[in-house]
Amino acid sequence: MEFIKIERKDNYAIINMDRGKVNALTLDMIQEIRETFKAMEADEEIRGVLLCGKPKYFSAGLDLIELVEYDKAKMNEFFIAFSSMHLELARFTKPFVCAVTGHSPAGGTVIAITADYRVMADDPKFTIGLNEMAVNIQISNNLISAYTHWIGTSKANEYVLDGKLLNPQEALSAGLVNAICPVEEVVAKAESKLKQYLNAEPRIFKNTKAKLRKSWLDNIIDESVEELKQAEDLWWDPEVRMRLQFFVASFTNKKKA
Repeated sequence: MEFIKIERKDNYAIINMDRGKVNALTLDMIQEIRETFKAMEADEEIRGVLLCGKPKYFSAGLDLIELVEYDKAKMNEFFIAFSSMHLELARFTKPFVCAVTGHSPAGGTVIAITADYRVMADDPKFTIGLNEMAVNIQISNNLISAYTHWIGTSKANEYVLDGKLLNPQEALSAGLVNAICPVEEVVAKAESKLKQYLNAEPRIFKNTKAKLRKSWLDNIIDESVEELKQAEDLWWDPEVRMRLQFFVASFTNKKKA
């Protein structure tokens, strides 16, 4: 694989996302994440997974610079793959911990909220949250259900509509992450939590996880044709397209400055 590095340790695996400086998500990277977790689910020797990013960046979210260049066929493929990735990670039955090593907005949060436990680097510059409204991308019912599961209906409603990004202290207070610590300690702390989960009898952990997630998973669906079409239609809407391109241009200019 090009963007995913796997380190096997006894009865668990450490998966490192490794694309550029910020782990921005493209179609190819998403497909690699999906393939990796399917393999981990099927591997009887692997009982749990730790997912890591890079120092200062877990994932910067969607690579809008690349995505705005996709044609309609490839963008449709992306929407389907992105939605499927979220569902597959949410339904992953084994212990799953995220080491949120830095920034994790939008698509980074989409991945992180599927984990059983999240440890985030404690630096006020780092952010996490579903800020799709702020960048003019349609959010799905499934992402709202996931957000609601962790932070409650009231906060999910407020934060989604505001496109709010939370710093580590805010995320901890809201229940979006479970622990915070200095960036250099995040992976070790997350690995320690995974080992704690691995002490449980595997079938009991699997059954308990399913029970804890039942109300959440009962509310998620394989994305309907209508919802995917809504997201795709809005992506290509001239007004939305103009806003996206303006955002990409401003972001690109900021990087050059």
